[in-house]
Amino acid sequence: MIPFNKPPYTGNEDQHVLAAMRSSKISGDGEFSKRCQGWFEAGTGCQKALLTPSCTHALEMAAILIDVQPGDEIIMPSYTFVSTANAFVLRGAKIVFVDIRPDTMNIDENLIEAAITEKTKAIVPVHYAGVACEMDTIMAIAERHQLFVIEDAAQGMMSSYKGRQLGSIGHLGAYSFHETKNYTSGGEGGLLLINDERFINRAEIIREKGTNRSQFFRGMVDKYSWVDVGSSYLPSEIQAAYLWGQLEKAEEINSNRLRTWNYYQKALVSLARDCKIVLPNHPVECIHNAHMFYLKVKNLDERTSLLDHLKNNGVLAVFHYIPLHSATVGPKFSRFHGEDNFTTTESERLIRLPIWHGMSTGDVQKVVQSVFEFFA
Repeated sequence: MIPFNKPPYTGNEDQHVLAAMRSSKISGDGEFSKRCQGWFEAGTGCQKALLTPSCTHALEMAAILIDVQPGDEIIMPSYTFVSTANAFVLRGAKIVFVDIRPDTMNIDENLIEAAITEKTKAIVPVHYAGVACEMDTIMAIAERHQLFVIEDAAQGMMSSYKGRQLGSIGHLGAYSFHETKNYTSGGEGGLLLINDERFINRAEIIREKGTNRSQFFRGMVDKYSWVDVGSSYLPSEIQAAYLWGQLEKAEEINSNRLRTWNYYQKALVSLARDCKIVLPNHPVECIHNAHMFYLKVKNLDERTSLLDHLKNNGVLAVFHYIPLHSATVGPKFSRFHGEDNFTTTESERLIRLPIWHGMSTGDVQKVVQSVFEFFA
C-alpha cells in the first residue's frame, strides 16, 4: 500500500534531538528554539516568531492577543480544519462563514465585506494547500473596517503571495508542524508569527502561562509573577531540535515535493483536457509549496468510487474537510452568511493524492496509472 503521507525526515534530526536531551535546557526556549525562531524571523520578515506546541495553540494565542470577547464575530471559510474556528469559539466568539472560490478552495474575498457587522472583530483567511488567499483585497477590507487579520497558514510554510511569505502579511499568522505538513517538529508543533509589534510583549507573557518569565530571564525584572491570562504554549526543546534538523534542509524538502507535484500535474493534464477531472489552480501571484496535490471529480459518488478503486490498487488517497457549518455543533457556534454555492459541492468532489518528501518516482507512477485505469 502506498501511504497517503509519511512524516518528513532528513537524517539531521537525530543528532540535534540527542543534543537537546543532553543539554541543561530541555523544557523550551533553549538554543534550538532560538535558532528556529530566528530562522523564521529572517525568512519571513515577521516582527517576532514564537514556537508553540501546535498550530492550534498558535491560533488560540492569536485569539487572546486580539482580545476576542463573547459576542464578537470572526469571519472565515467553512472549508477548514476545526482548530481555525475552535480557537475563537473558546473565547466566546460567533463564527461567520462565507463561501469559497472553487478555483483555489480559499475564502472568496469578494464576499467578506457583506458579512461584516458591528460585532466583527477579525478576518481569518485560510491558505488552502499552501496557495495564498487574495491578501491585498482582504487587508484593504480589514483596514477600512478596522479589523484584525489572522492568517491560518498551517499549510503555507515556504509559500508566498506577491513575494511575501504566507503568515507574514496579516497582523498575526500561524504555521503547523504536524506530521502531515511539509515540515514537522516530531509529530506536532506550531508557530505564531507576529507582524504587529504591539503584540510582542503580551504574546511572550501569554505563552509563559501569563507570567513575565521571559522578561525575567532577559534581566528586565528582578522576579517574575502572574501578570495576565495565559497558558502553557511553550514546546519542549526536543521538538525545536527535531524541527531544526528539517529547517537545515528546508529548500531540499521543498524542491523534492515540488518535483512530485509537477509530475502529477503533467501526467494528469490529459484527463483534465478531457474534462474527466479538474486540476489545482494557482493564481500567477502565488508561489505554492506543494503541500498537497488534489484533483476534483464529477461528484460525491464518483469520488467514493475512485477512492475505493485506488485503495483496491494499493494507493491510499483521501478526501478532506467536512465543511464546519454542516458539522454537529456548526449551528450552535456559527452561521453561514450568504449562499453555500461552492463550499459543500466542491468539498465533495475533492481527492488528495499521496505526496511526501522522498516519494519515489515509481510510487508516483503507480498512483497516476491507477487514476487512469479508473477513467479508462
